Amino acid sequence: QLQASGGGLVQAGGSLRLSCAASGFTFDDYAIGWFRQAPGKEREGVSSICTRDGRRYYADSVKGRFTISSDKSKNTVYLQMDDLTPEDTAVYYCAADSRCHHMVHAVVVPGTTLNDWGQGTQVTVSS
Repeated sequence: QLQASGGGLVQAGGSLRLSCAASGFTFDDYAIGWFRQAPGKEREGVSSICTRDGRRYYADSVKGRFTISSDKSKNTVYLQMDDLTPEDTAVYYCAADSRCHHMVHAVVVPGTTLNDWGQGTQVTVSS
């Protein structure tokens, strides 16, 4: 199970930190990805982390502004979002997969099937 939290309303240029708390699987050997979906738009991948070795991947749209990290002691993955813009407004979801390469593929290729999803958390950035 995955539980996403930390969304909210922030002004452009501000920051938020999202959390994805995981339970029910071996957190040390999984990949966690963050995705977002804005109204009327296709879901897009944002970032992923392989908890096994810490490898990270970022979509170009967030590279340099977002940072993904994991805390194995808390079975939680974080997405630190800085320098937010109105274009970042979306519902953000976290997902898990046992295959790190598949999670990177899912972030890059829209519509890739992932079986484990958390509920979304709304991020709204005002101009």
